[in-house]
Amino acid sequence: MNLTENALKALNARYLLKDEKGKVIETPEAMFRRVAHAVASAERLYGEDSFYWADRFYELMSDLRFLPNSPALMNAGKDTGQLAACFVLPVDDSMKSIFDTLKNAALILQSGGGTGFSFSRLRPKSDIVRSTGGIASGPVSFMRIYNTATDVIKQGGARRGANMGILRVDHPDILDFIRIKRAGGELTNFNISVTVTDTFMDALKNESDYELINPRSGEVIGKLKARSVFDEIVRSAWETGDPGLVFIDKINRDNPTPLIGNMESTNPCGEQPLLPYEACILGSINLSKYVKQSAVSKSHESNPPIPPLAKVGEGGFIDYISLSSDIKTAVRFLDDSIDINKYPLPDIETMHKGNRKIGLGVMGWADMLILLGIPYNHKKAFRLARDLMKFIRDKAREASVELAEKRGAFPNFKGSVYDAQGRPRLRNATTTTIAPTGTLSIIADCSSGIEPIFALAYKRLILDTELFEINRYFFDMAKEKGFYSDKLKEAVINKGCLRGIKEVPDSVKKLFKTAHEVPPEDHIEMQACFQEFTDNAVSKTINMPHRAKKEDVAKAFLLAYEKGCKGITVFRSGTKKIGTLVRIAETD
Repeated sequence: MNLTENALKALNARYLLKDEKGKVIETPEAMFRRVAHAVASAERLYGEDSFYWADRFYELMSDLRFLPNSPALMNAGKDTGQLAACFVLPVDDSMKSIFDTLKNAALILQSGGGTGFSFSRLRPKSDIVRSTGGIASGPVSFMRIYNTATDVIKQGGARRGANMGILRVDHPDILDFIRIKRAGGELTNFNISVTVTDTFMDALKNESDYELINPRSGEVIGKLKARSVFDEIVRSAWETGDPGLVFIDKINRDNPTPLIGNMESTNPCGEQPLLPYEACILGSINLSKYVKQSAVSKSHESNPPIPPLAKVGEGGFIDYISLSSDIKTAVRFLDDSIDINKYPLPDIETMHKGNRKIGLGVMGWADMLILLGIPYNHKKAFRLARDLMKFIRDKAREASVELAEKRGAFPNFKGSVYDAQGRPRLRNATTTTIAPTGTLSIIADCSSGIEPIFALAYKRLILDTELFEINRYFFDMAKEKGFYSDKLKEAVINKGCLRGIKEVPDSVKKLFKTAHEVPPEDHIEMQACFQEFTDNAVSKTINMPHRAKKEDVAKAFLLAYEKGCKGITVFRSGTKKIGTLVRIAETD
């Protein structure tokens, strides 16, 4: 295998099997064999050749064209056996439910999963507790307890705990929730998001009030000016990166199984809305592997119905035939993973096997654009994002239909949005998700998710392992075009970007724009392009320079809503959240 030094460091730190003394006793090849054989064992349930599929899965992963989410790489073939990255647990308005959910969350976090909670059902602070005659402490107080518990759980030393905490904008304690992270050191194991409704957004547009509802009684207990609450959200996000927004009505309009329940929360990075007790297993295709530098051979030219190689930029072609084949293998891998998964709770197993949600996404998007010669925020890039994601979604659904023909549709298919005359039956209620792929992209040696390149050179920490990352594409191009020098290399490593470096041609500077050089509206446009053809949601950080104003954050929030995104997270460079953000972004 052709693994980079950083990939080997990440694998040694978090993924490869260790003995009781902490010594690594597994090679990367053996890890992929372990995962491939464990997942392919599900094929025997359907009378298929598990050894054949184990070889197919191994080849796909070991060539770094596809990787499943981190818990699958860590736990497949082990006693732990928990393969899902994303969970949502309900928090009901009783002390028993609150602490039962905390116990269940501990089991999930220990197994390597990330957990999302909506605290919107909890009665507000100072509300009556009839059973004791006392008064309630409110959802924020219980979030602090969850945060402390997460600190204690080490997840076997492989992954740090990560949570999403969500509160509806019409909850009476919403202002306390919005402001909580302004005080340093609060909820460091949480990303937090406000569940924003269409009603609230209409009130904001009309400069009017909206109602606050006590979740215990369902009664309206007050009103707030939508503009004042929105300004508080903007201020906190500008200062700390939290909260993000979750557009819950958009999410529930896309809920494939509305008869089973409504979505309340997402996983920690926001890309996976789920019903209470639902889980999802994710995986990502490495797009950089499908760019070819020469035209297709004649043997493929007559292969319908898709172009075998489609030229979309000056730099190369996209190999749609290979991509199509790998999508189908990846969908099969993820569906098999549901059957062999060892679930931390029976309720989660029932929900996941009832809807069989999977989330196939992408990484290496920025690399693909560079190889094609297309700047990240060029109109060609936005057009390609839509076309490519539509292709991936369509092929993933085709694969799900083929599996359903042999294995049956997901059990909750009746009454789902797909249960209509003339529509094919699907094996999976959802098939696509765009995850952040934090550590996975290090292993695959590609850019993360659909993000632009973060910097041309930078350091990052994986647990206690420091990695120095350098963009090989830029330095290869510099040598190829004849403007490379040791002085240039030193300058780029020191700056991390090309701004102000005169030796670099303008066309190259445009091609290698870093995250903070891309305007926020273009970040949002890219997110919206991928969201249009993604079943679940899209993890995307809207980067802003430190000089950005609160008005810039407000504009970004409104634009994301208008563009049909399911949520938004902004991050202004140099704000207090950076440690938390980097940590939680590793929960791919």
